[in-house]
Amino acid sequence: MPLSPGTRLGQYEVVEAIGAGSMGEVYKATDLKLGRDVAIKVLRQEVVRDPDRLRRFEQEARAASALNHPNIVTIYEIGEHEGTPYIAMELVVGVTLREMLAGGPLQNDKLMRYARQLAEGLAKAHQAGIVHRDLKPENIVISEDGYLKILDFGLAKLLPQGDIGAEASTWAHGGTTPGAILGTVGYMSPEQAKGRSADFRSDQFSLGAILYEMASGKRAFERESATETLAAILENEPELVTVVNPKIPATLVRVIGRCLETDPAERYASTWDIVKDMHWVEPALPAQHSGSRRLAAVGAIGILAIIILIVVLGLSIPDIREWVAGEADAPRIESIAVLPLENLSGDPDQEYFSDGMTEALIADLAKIKALKVISRTSVMQYKGARGKSLPEIARELGVDAVIEGSALRVGDRVRITVQLIRAETDELLWAESYERELKDVLAIQSEVARAIVGEVRVTLTPEERELLARSRVVDPEAHEAYLRGRFYWNRRSPESLLTSVGFFEEAISIDPEYALAHVGLADAQQLRMWFLIGAVAPSEAMPRAKASLEKALEIDASLGEAHAALAGIAFNERDWERGARESRRAIELSPSSARAHQVRGMYLTQLGHHEEAMAALEHARQLDPLSLILTVTLGLGHYMARDYDEALAQYQEAFALDPDFYPARILSIWVYAQREDWSAAIEEIERGRAIQDNPAYLAKLGQAHAAMGRRTGAIEVLAELTRISERAYVDGYHFATVHLALGDHEKAIDALEQAFDEHSASVRFLKVDPALDPLRAEPRFEDLLRRMKFPE
Repeated sequence: MPLSPGTRLGQYEVVEAIGAGSMGEVYKATDLKLGRDVAIKVLRQEVVRDPDRLRRFEQEARAASALNHPNIVTIYEIGEHEGTPYIAMELVVGVTLREMLAGGPLQNDKLMRYARQLAEGLAKAHQAGIVHRDLKPENIVISEDGYLKILDFGLAKLLPQGDIGAEASTWAHGGTTPGAILGTVGYMSPEQAKGRSADFRSDQFSLGAILYEMASGKRAFERESATETLAAILENEPELVTVVNPKIPATLVRVIGRCLETDPAERYASTWDIVKDMHWVEPALPAQHSGSRRLAAVGAIGILAIIILIVVLGLSIPDIREWVAGEADAPRIESIAVLPLENLSGDPDQEYFSDGMTEALIADLAKIKALKVISRTSVMQYKGARGKSLPEIARELGVDAVIEGSALRVGDRVRITVQLIRAETDELLWAESYERELKDVLAIQSEVARAIVGEVRVTLTPEERELLARSRVVDPEAHEAYLRGRFYWNRRSPESLLTSVGFFEEAISIDPEYALAHVGLADAQQLRMWFLIGAVAPSEAMPRAKASLEKALEIDASLGEAHAALAGIAFNERDWERGARESRRAIELSPSSARAHQVRGMYLTQLGHHEEAMAALEHARQLDPLSLILTVTLGLGHYMARDYDEALAQYQEAFALDPDFYPARILSIWVYAQREDWSAAIEEIERGRAIQDNPAYLAKLGQAHAAMGRRTGAIEVLAELTRISERAYVDGYHFATVHLALGDHEKAIDALEQAFDEHSASVRFLKVDPALDPLRAEPRFEDLLRRMKFPE
């Protein structure tokens, strides 16, 4: 029974009916929670009486709802109203492709634009293991802003296979008049027509039939009845599309021909290959040519002409490709973001694998000086993101191009699929799939990185070429343990850090020569010191981390991230010369490593070279624009330069992304303390302690008590810090903070000397820390500065 306006389906209120088909009615509705217009498809009862078919449909619809692509309509929700299933989806305002084709064949510019969009959307679905099975012009909409959208993924599963009569009578174009041209029948593949199972190649056949009609204005297998149409699909070749329209680009002729092969094995092995072929733009073919067995390829004269061009003009094959495709005039790609690879397994426990592959690809591309590569922290903000187009994401990250793709591990095999997309135009430039044994996963990563570099046409130095060519066979179990370690390391919780240490140690025990596992263990050891307040003293954590990093570099001296981490340890050991050398080497090996530039920026800050430091830190943030820790680090640089307004602005920016981010809160308290705004400082201290009490907050509370004349409160804080230090590490800097506020310079310097002996990172800022200005005239403090051996 049709729904009337005002009917409520969960959070949706029906506005009006906008369409109907054999599957059900479609309504425009309002999402009352989010205040947006949506489309609601309510399925007919007779369609969903079979529980098994309904269950399969729901599984398929849920899978389709996970697709995020500008050429696939977004599914918001699958619900039920009075026992009747419904789907809430994106409302696309525009015309169906069927309505557009009523005006005849499309002009070549529109033809190629929509053909590419259709192929890209279909390829994205196939990559996720979703097959449409009912692709036709009625299921394709062109929005008002020029985007093609594919509708109704999965609905074909509701129809029993081979139930042609039911489809024919319902989907007859122009009604059910005998002899009418039948919509779905005209686009089904030969294997569907025979009642056989249909995979992604069946969709390719339907795509070929649709492209044929877009190019010619005629249906490929147009006959007088459904039976004759089916016979034509099974037995006949369509009329040459170039006879109908000789101006069709040769590219499309070949694609149509191959898609319309009767034998599925003769079609494309991957729908992404169709997309790639469509981005090779060529002039129209003469009418007698066709694109495959059904539509023959370009003749020998065309090939001879290309050979003459190569010889006479001295062009290389890439030159010819650029000249033909018009790529020579395309803007250069100088910056790129690798978005999180999609986990195709459907198993959340496999997220570690796709995340690890994303991180590895970023690390490989970061080795290229001529290419700006966005760091992991920022791109992971878009993991599972819905509702943002690739051009919008690229603008936010400040890049020319985006890499997206998927990763799938099954047993001891791994498949990686990647696509390179120009951000400004949302144009697919390149796509490829790679499948290998898991032990060769590092080789896949290098191969993918080299292919991307080749596509963006950057010039590699000999060292970069050598770095990208390096790979080694890795024990699959060791690699899995390493990826799991990185996965938990990135979670940054006390429990996850301890878990990550276990996985890194497991990887090393399986393969002691696995350099990345040693780097991971060092990172976990350092992060336990920085992130877990009081967990472990620097004098304990640093030697372990240093040993792990030196072992990693002994195995592979080309690991830029290892050099960056080792630089930080060298600075903590006051080995400034080695730290500077390691930081320079890190940047040489990984020019796009935000971490390498961050380490160098902090080093320059500690020396008081604030202008150079700001340049390094700003560069780091360009490489990782959404990183909370980089935003705070930049604020720390401004704080040490006494630019408190800008420091606070950076901390507020971090709070906007995460109101509970500890480093931003403690450093904002530092700013309030320097301004002597004690009410603001105490307010932030109380907020912070409500989330995570730690010695840093306690020390600033003691400082506030002393500054406000509450001497007893400050002394009580010192007693509490002492009690904590009996069971956990407390940085001597925290004791110094309170003693200094109480006016006891000698005890403050005693505490700083304790921090010096413990190799606390806080003493690296002795030269520039404004909070220590009252001590600068003290002889013992001057002696401590000399012992730091800061370079000039």
